Amino acid sequence: MVNRIIRDDPSKGDMHNRQALSPRQLWYSFTDYDMWPIYLLGLSWLIPNNPMTQYLTLQLKAAGFGTFETNLLTIPAYVLFIVQLLWWTWVSEKTDQRFLTGLVSQIWALPLLIALETVSPGTGAWTKWALSTLLVGAPYVHAIIVAITSRNAGSVRTRTVASALYNMTVQASSIISSNIYRDKDKPLYRTGNKVLIGICCYNMALFLGAKFFYMAKNSTRRRKWDAMSSSEKQMYLETTKDRGNKRLDFRFAH
Repeated sequence: MVNRIIRDDPSKGDMHNRQALSPRQLWYSFTDYDMWPIYLLGLSWLIPNNPMTQYLTLQLKAAGFGTFETNLLTIPAYVLFIVQLLWWTWVSEKTDQRFLTGLVSQIWALPLLIALETVSPGTGAWTKWALSTLLVGAPYVHAIIVAITSRNAGSVRTRTVASALYNMTVQASSIISSNIYRDKDKPLYRTGNKVLIGICCYNMALFLGAKFFYMAKNSTRRRKWDAMSSSEKQMYLETTKDRGNKRLDFRFAH
């Protein structure tokens, strides 16, 4: 099994599991700009949904539901969340489209945020519940982006550091999103929803930008690789000092 894994992905055999990273290797992983689009996504893609996820019970109580009703009414949101997580993760692998699948999460959230921004104070409690439930249960593509981080790292060294950095950006986004809904803005959170709409539009551009960035990198490398003869390719593979995702024969997932 080990031989099969290393044969399919030689980068998995360039370090053993008790080998520490040197300061130079750590710095090289930090400064690997080919991974930065993923860190930018980690910093913002969850923000449009997080405030409602954190304030769902408070929103339902403010809409007039009792404690017992509120607890029951949160169940559909998390059932939808689980279904969406499994479905879109499967779709991303089936279609071989990661960033476009991730874009769905923002396309889903945008009209709901606009609806929350434009509802009147007299809007019925059930309407607010439906909007909140759909927003909390939006497509959750965290697993997809984690998989992209692993695939695009190209080496054990970068994969280790990149996974940690992506997780740190996601945690930072939770801190940011916790400060978008303010007390002076409640109960409709007009200003907060405007901010979320802007971030959602930014995320759409970021998902598309990341996809085109990796497509352009792959296209450039493919042209260089295809222009080489068989002997030149063999010479490159035997003598190159490029490592991980910097190799000409490495292709980024997108």
